[in-house]
Amino acid sequence: MRTFTILRELLPLTLSLIRDQRRWLYFGGPVPRTPAFHARRAERIVAALGRLGPTFVKMGQVFAGRNDLLPGPYAAAFATLTDRVPPVPFAEVERVILESYGHPYTELFEHFDPTPIAAASLGQVHRAVHQGKDVAVKVLRPGVAELVDQDIVSARRILRVATRWFDHPHLRGLRTAVEEFALRIHEEMDFRLEGGNAMEFGRRFAGVRGVRIPGVVEAMVREQVLVLEFCEGTRVDALDDRIASGELQPDSIVRRVLELYIRMMLMDGLFHADPHAGNVLLAPDGALVLVDFGMVVRVSRERRRQILETALASIRRDPEGVVDGFFALGMVEPGTDRMRIRALADAMLALADQRTTTKERIEYLTDQLLSAMYDWPIVLPGDLVYFARTAALIEGLGIRYDARFNPLLTATPILMELRPQILAALRDGDQPATRDWARELGDFLSRAGGILRRAGDELKRLIGEKLFLG
Repeated sequence: MRTFTILRELLPLTLSLIRDQRRWLYFGGPVPRTPAFHARRAERIVAALGRLGPTFVKMGQVFAGRNDLLPGPYAAAFATLTDRVPPVPFAEVERVILESYGHPYTELFEHFDPTPIAAASLGQVHRAVHQGKDVAVKVLRPGVAELVDQDIVSARRILRVATRWFDHPHLRGLRTAVEEFALRIHEEMDFRLEGGNAMEFGRRFAGVRGVRIPGVVEAMVREQVLVLEFCEGTRVDALDDRIASGELQPDSIVRRVLELYIRMMLMDGLFHADPHAGNVLLAPDGALVLVDFGMVVRVSRERRRQILETALASIRRDPEGVVDGFFALGMVEPGTDRMRIRALADAMLALADQRTTTKERIEYLTDQLLSAMYDWPIVLPGDLVYFARTAALIEGLGIRYDARFNPLLTATPILMELRPQILAALRDGDQPATRDWARELGDFLSRAGGILRRAGDELKRLIGEKLFLG
């Protein structure tokens, strides 16, 4: 029955997407589509995902920005799904708390606000007072675990049939993404794991000035309820009034958010994998507050080296090294001819030193790269997608506050400042550093804007075919 409900919502939209390539589904030229049409259809898809409930809302959030799997208008529209889930009635929240602790909420908290301060796809957060301290109480949506299991079974069944009819690398990429989603989503629904993640982040950032991780009330951690220190803060994309008053400098805010994620990406190997502006707050005292630790990716030292080595091959104008990097990172569809990926590397390196205009810089660089990937037999592995989503967060913040913002130039001095820690983090034991990775990477970042933007345009010209947009 659930599979039928999913098909009823999504099948008409799927057939419409297929007709972008084949007017009569099996033959005929593509149906002409305007940008306005794509925008309207993207909104209809987002609305359908909202009606299908928490599983598909969360899955859509994971796919947000994934231009390697979805064309730009659709990947961008998925980012709006954070606001598509209504709150759970308070009576249901009461019941979950009673089942989790064996006591009603009135015996556990001196005060409990029944109106949630945040409602997400898997849970919602209420403000309360516990033992005289302000806390945030995160409660899992009742029945969501069972619904997620049903939806994953249905999604697998639908995609398995779809790939038999339409064998395409990006459809196979969707299946891979659903499998990764199935692997990680159950971790997100166990708040004991999230509590452990939050405590580990707290230890790692304990000595970092200007960064605050909410403390965990360990005695109150349960599978379906998590109690943390309440940290006052404003979303980093909602600071216009404080910036207009002169209290804050926007370039400083963006730089600090970027430094926070560089630390996680290149130094710690413990990465906050749900990067959006609602999960990064600015406290009244100016500290950055990182929240929501349900989705965390652990990145090995070797993996971080692979990312840097691929970037360094680009700097050296070494197309074979770039191709090796793509294969090492698991970005290439199995069975792909190496020479085809070499064409991708050649096109990118040929445009390495071209300049960008202000208009080009304010485009999402992540979208440009991923859009190029969409046209090739390449699907980004999960960890690289999380890094790309972080780049979209930084770019979005920068553009919001400064139309001339260039994330690549902003990143370079941060990398130089953190160079000793980055090198130490990537070194095995007492093994000496054989290359000044941070300096070379900084040089790469200073010119990568031209590579990505112009490579995207050139690759679209070379390929001439798309799955959805034609």
